[in-house]
Amino acid sequence: MILFAVIDILGSVPVIISLRSKVGHIQSEKASLVAVLIMVAFLFVGERILHLIGIDVNSFAVAGALVIFFLAVEMVLGIPLFRDDEPETASIVPIAFPLVAGAGTLTALLSLRAEYHVANIIVAIFINMIFVYIVLKSSKKIESVLGKNGLGIIRKVFGVILMAIAVKLFATNANQLF
Repeated sequence: MILFAVIDILGSVPVIISLRSKVGHIQSEKASLVAVLIMVAFLFVGERILHLIGIDVNSFAVAGALVIFFLAVEMVLGIPLFRDDEPETASIVPIAFPLVAGAGTLTALLSLRAEYHVANIIVAIFINMIFVYIVLKSSKKIESVLGKNGLGIIRKVFGVILMAIAVKLFATNANQLF
């Protein structure tokens, strides 16, 4: 559920629809596969990179909690903090990274690694990517069913959930720093 809220693919449906209308077809399979590869690789290599530069996982988790908190603020208040203007192409880069496997997702993965087993996180990644794939494939249907207001409500609800998760991650890992 944490990754589901951080990835926020339902909240990204308006961006996906806009990209699809600008450039036509989005390669859902390729975007999902690349996002999985980025996330799994970062799950394993990210901690080594941190150790190389002298940062422990708990410190990264606290920093990640702050990033996740600001993502939640962005979702709830609708103030864009992390995303630039929409890209000109709908290639793998704007969908797989940073839309799906962006800074918040990668930060969340290492933060989650401080609390959960790696196997559970990998299962969560694959379940989320199946959902991402389904949403990418059916974004036009989702838009027509939920409408603009429905998508806005979903984004705000997941923003509040994400905010609570960020507070929990911060509280759990901040205690271990001292």
